[in-house]
Amino acid sequence: MYAVIATGGKQYRVTKDAVVRVEKLDAEPGTTVELGEVLLVGEGADVKLGNPRVAGGKVIATVVRHGKAAKVSIVKFRRRKHYLRQKNHRQLFTEIKVTDISAG
Repeated sequence: MYAVIATGGKQYRVTKDAVVRVEKLDAEPGTTVELGEVLLVGEGADVKLGNPRVAGGKVIATVVRHGKAAKVSIVKFRRRKHYLRQKNHRQLFTEIKVTDISAG
């Protein structure tokens, strides 16, 4: 069984026991979170598609850890204009392990 969930402005395809990196969630490691924004639930040829969400669908996951992704350098440059801006960014993430998927 798999599901497509939306969290943090992005969509993820998850299966049971999968570990997924999502945008940072406000939950301590080891706690259980419920993701109610389920867009699709499928098992083989049987697929339930939401409009926009599956009614009663939910994904339950356990928070594994929090962290920062790799550093990304941002450079804005205009030649011959004396314009150079350099910044760095590290995106925060939360690793979750999917424990249960229900279609409602």
